[in-house]
Amino acid sequence: MNKTTLIAKIAEKSDLNKKQAEAALNAFIDSVTEALHAGEKVQMMGFGTFEIKERAARMGRNPATGEPTEIAAKRIPTFKAGKGFKDEF
Repeated sequence: MNKTTLIAKIAEKSDLNKKQAEAALNAFIDSVTEALHAGEKVQMMGFGTFEIKERAARMGRNPATGEPTEIAAKRIPTFKAGKGFKDEF
């Protein structure tokens, strides 16, 4: 499913038109992104948790040459599914 299909599903299930559904989805995405930038965790009971994890710097290898190379530390967004969401499957 891509974003356009998701917008159509949201519109269908919520009695919104597609423009309103797109605005709602964009507002959700922006809100989660802003919270993660601020260092907050976004928890939705029964669905899951969005948070930022720190990855330490480490050594890797260039697959083409086999040379060791340093991979820089970075922050990555993660999603952990909640119990209610997992139980659906």
